[in-house]
Amino acid sequence: MYPVVKRILFLFDPEKIHHIVFRMIRFSLAIPGMKSIWKKRYIIDDKHLQRELFGLTFRNPVGLAAGFDKDAKLFNELAYCGFSFVEIGTVTPLPQDGNPKKRLFRLPKDEALINRMGFNNSGVDVVVEKLKKRKTSIIIGGNIGKNKITPNDEATNDYLICFNKLFDYVDYFVVNVSSPNTPNLRDLQDKEPLTRLLQRLMDENGTKKVQKPILLKIAPDLTNEQLDDIIEIVESTKIAGVIATNTTINREGLKTSNVEEIGMGGLSGKPLTTRSTEVIRYLYEKSGHQLNIIGVGGIHSPEDAQEKLTAGAKLVQLYTGFIYEGPGLVKRINQAILN
Repeated sequence: MYPVVKRILFLFDPEKIHHIVFRMIRFSLAIPGMKSIWKKRYIIDDKHLQRELFGLTFRNPVGLAAGFDKDAKLFNELAYCGFSFVEIGTVTPLPQDGNPKKRLFRLPKDEALINRMGFNNSGVDVVVEKLKKRKTSIIIGGNIGKNKITPNDEATNDYLICFNKLFDYVDYFVVNVSSPNTPNLRDLQDKEPLTRLLQRLMDENGTKKVQKPILLKIAPDLTNEQLDDIIEIVESTKIAGVIATNTTINREGLKTSNVEEIGMGGLSGKPLTTRSTEVIRYLYEKSGHQLNIIGVGGIHSPEDAQEKLTAGAKLVQLYTGFIYEGPGLVKRINQAILN
């Protein structure tokens, strides 16, 4: 069924159809009886799928990565697609339009996407109002970033604003310093500024009555030496773990012939499968199997998900694979894990 739907959806501009699909899903689940149908079709409720990680109980290991539900508009409905957790954002203190359109591109031959969205979102205050309307038990992650106009030496303030305003409404946090689509953002991945940023967030976390997990999302383009630094930073700041990985700026080996015409942006999907798994395996082994890792990048099949889990990921997230394979992928992964 979904291959037919996908062919129709792929006839339209990817960013426009993204918002149309949101409305379609919301309308469908508002029809009496449809929630029960979706639950039966997409959800496996089995205690053997449950995962306990950084103090949270995930009903299964499959979540939706940040970037899909940026403004927390659809997280309640996405629970009926079988996900146990949804990561909203990236959220910034002030609303921003992001980069000029056209900024989202499909690469069907590669089963990939290129995006240079640029943290387009409605701002943290609007997102908080959406999160107040949580109606399901789905776990929510808050992916936070800085505004484009904020210089890097003032970036910590942006992250703290988002952290404090979202604190009562999300279950865990993700610090995004690895998007390639905000100028100079990746400079914050360097050891010294990253340590300062994470330590300041952990200090703020310590002022709360109940602390919440803070994770770091990293790029797949880091060298092994930089990954060694990440392990040291996690150990020194005592953050909860790492999400590996974000999109890549690498374009090697693509089948799409006109990729140069698309220009800048982060590549996601199947071309990222191998590299993201390599990063997960490296981090897990070099940390002595101690690092909590959420694996994301090029998961288009149950086998892809299992490779991430075998490499050391405790949970996995979908994004591009969800777009190319449809919501049935979540159930197929969970069924394969049970089997």
